[in-house]
Amino acid sequence: MKAVYGLYSDPDAAQRVVGGLRTAGVKDRAITIISSQPYEEYEFSQKDRAAWMPRAAALGGVVGLFAGYWLTSGTQKAWPIETGGMPIVPMWPNLIIMFELTMLAAVITTAISFLVSTRIPRAERAMYDPEIADDQILVGVANPPEASHAMLRQVLSANGAGRVKTIP
Repeated sequence: MKAVYGLYSDPDAAQRVVGGLRTAGVKDRAITIISSQPYEEYEFSQKDRAAWMPRAAALGGVVGLFAGYWLTSGTQKAWPIETGGMPIVPMWPNLIIMFELTMLAAVITTAISFLVSTRIPRAERAMYDPEIADDQILVGVANPPEASHAMLRQVLSANGAGRVKTIP
């Protein structure tokens, strides 16, 4: 992976650089921001908020609920027995299995969502600098076009970067 990035000790400078990169025409999804602590009051920290994960877990739970109902009712209807006037598919005992499959599907969906959002099975090396652990904020662009390296270095250094680095 090739990258151009700057290290900032001040979150205000990091916010200015993100705005400068946007003004220079860099798309939001191409800008990488890494810090050792959350800066929730700054706009740059809201970039990677995963608002879709709770919805995915809820959808997984709904799918698990329907799968539990299908499993229990299908099994009971496949071997019909004489119940003495009671329903073939009783809901109260089936709720146990339906609940368990609902929770199982929600947990599995959450785990898969976590892996997808963090890009854990990664084919390429991630952008990182050890100085992030010393309260530095990394703002950079991964795999920029070769012609834009000079422009990126200029934008990153014009907004107060302590150091502008390049990963060759």
